[in-house]
Amino acid sequence: MFSLFDPPSDAADRVLELRRQILHHDRLYYVEAQPEISDREYDLLLDELIRLEREHPDLVTPDSPSMRVGGAPIGSFETVTHAVPMLSLANTYSREEVEDFDRRVRQGLEGAVPRYVCELKYDGVAMSLTYENGLLVQAATRGDGQTGDNVTANVKTIRAVPLGLDHPTIRSATIRGEVFMLTETFLEINRLAESKGEKTFANPRNLTAGTLKQKDPKAVAKRRLEFVAYWMETQDVALEAHSSNLRLLHGMGLPTSPATAICETVDEILAFLAEWDERRFDLPFQIDGVVIKVDSLRQQSELGSVARSPRWAIAYKYEAKKAQTILEDITLQVGRTGVVTPVAELRPTLLAGSTISRATLHNEDYVHELDLRIGDTVVIEKGGDVIPKVSAAITELRPADAQMWHMPPTCPCPRHSHIHRPEGNAQWFCNDAQCPWQLRRTLEHFASRDAMDIDGLGEKAIEQFIDAGLLTSIADIYRLDQRTQDILALDRWAPKSLQKLLDGINASKQQPFERVLFALGIRFVGEGVAKILARNFRSIDALLSATQEQLTAVNEIGDAIAESVIAYMTEHDNRELIASLRSAGLQMESHENVVTSSEFAGKTFVFTGELTRMTRREAEESVEQRGGKASGSVSKKTSYVVAGQAAGSKLEKARSLGVAVISEDEFLAMITNPSSS
Repeated sequence: MFSLFDPPSDAADRVLELRRQILHHDRLYYVEAQPEISDREYDLLLDELIRLEREHPDLVTPDSPSMRVGGAPIGSFETVTHAVPMLSLANTYSREEVEDFDRRVRQGLEGAVPRYVCELKYDGVAMSLTYENGLLVQAATRGDGQTGDNVTANVKTIRAVPLGLDHPTIRSATIRGEVFMLTETFLEINRLAESKGEKTFANPRNLTAGTLKQKDPKAVAKRRLEFVAYWMETQDVALEAHSSNLRLLHGMGLPTSPATAICETVDEILAFLAEWDERRFDLPFQIDGVVIKVDSLRQQSELGSVARSPRWAIAYKYEAKKAQTILEDITLQVGRTGVVTPVAELRPTLLAGSTISRATLHNEDYVHELDLRIGDTVVIEKGGDVIPKVSAAITELRPADAQMWHMPPTCPCPRHSHIHRPEGNAQWFCNDAQCPWQLRRTLEHFASRDAMDIDGLGEKAIEQFIDAGLLTSIADIYRLDQRTQDILALDRWAPKSLQKLLDGINASKQQPFERVLFALGIRFVGEGVAKILARNFRSIDALLSATQEQLTAVNEIGDAIAESVIAYMTEHDNRELIASLRSAGLQMESHENVVTSSEFAGKTFVFTGELTRMTRREAEESVEQRGGKASGSVSKKTSYVVAGQAAGSKLEKARSLGVAVISEDEFLAMITNPSSS
């Protein structure tokens, strides 16, 4: 019987068709590496699906591709136990050690002849996926091998991980693999961080690990993580060999290594190792070696494991690629926040497929620790780090005229401003707000897509305008409509491109307060922190007068962020800038998720167990809206632990520390009757 609450059949049919198309294109992209449509076309399909599911909630299913966009932030990561321990592999580095491994395997099999599978060792984060009734129900990190963190919400944002298994028989399985990041994605994220004057990441592996620990799945989705499968356990079908398991995984819609080899002898293994030692830098992702496994699952079982490592597999680790070159000079670069960083100017040298002519030297201490001198022959390398680094000086080749280097007292910009090193800090800073190097980075950040998103104001335009004296501060952006003739007099500017710029500047005035706050470039205030500040303080005026206590009372705002915000807001030039931007019409207030009172100011709440009358996120927001702080961990500074059903270790820790423990009903009484708190 038809119900008024049933979605129309055409909507249901369209949702099914969109899911079919999206899953088809996911498989072509991540499994077959043969995409048929552009990213834009794919996004249009996904956007339509999300819209239809929002209009017809009854059509939403757990395995819908819409589940990948990321849900509400996670309070804390639950610890889960692995049904089958996640073992770590013993490492080997030489032919002799590979031969020794083969000898031990043959001895353990009492003369039976093994066959090996060699596959690339992705440099990422090990992940265990659990499927039940065909659906992904849990994703967990390796942890200590016995237990790991439940990161299901984050892993569901990875498009390469199927939310449902594509197999007629296998419905329940544990699948393991590696979460990793493409090199180009990593470099793009670093380029963006550098343009904002923020700290860059050392390598894709560290960035991947940090991303998986993010509490906001939507932030994880933006990082574009990848997944490759290499192991499966299931009771639904008989499994006989690792090589056939890889084919089965591929057939089920999971990405597997593009390079594997079945080897009968040690010589064949060594040939595979040698081939990929040369080809690894041509890959679009990082590997740090090759995994060698006994193919037969029965033989794997016979060999067993020792301690935390299997006897039937080892990891052959590649050495970092190194080269020697001359350190011709040490120059300086200045970031948006004024950090002055030494840079090695190198005699161009080919290393791992690319020509290296520059490398960061991090800070002055790093230069002195390595005893680097201008004119030295130095070692540069690329290993797990995509970014080349100077790792040593060859002192026996040091020329007599090699020059020691110290940080100069002035900025390299034309103004030659004084630079200083705060006590206890490894970095030097230029605090001149008129420093053109800083100004350029500041303007690039302000106009960037994630900040004010000013169409037409890119790097080249900013450089032109600075050189022409049209931009001396952020506020000047909103005065460019008074300098139209000056702009048209510059190279490559015409009425059409000028109008595009002016339209982009006007459109930026509608960006929400949180984007304005992020665009200002306050140290330690990234996109996430800007949203938190906007939600809790509502206006720029509230932040201009905020105290350390008021700021740190907000969840996720620590002392360093609070001190940075106060320092920025009390600086005379910054207050003038804010006044100018307010006059220009930028949004300086927020009306979403505002703090409604200060009754919980200075109090920290921790929620544990299952809440029955509100969600965890709703409870945390109710604390934050009252000026309090919701934390994921218990400490002596915790004011209250709210214990729901089946509360665990946090409850025990609270009792051991003497922290007040209240029930969900008592917490509800506190928020409905403030006098009870």
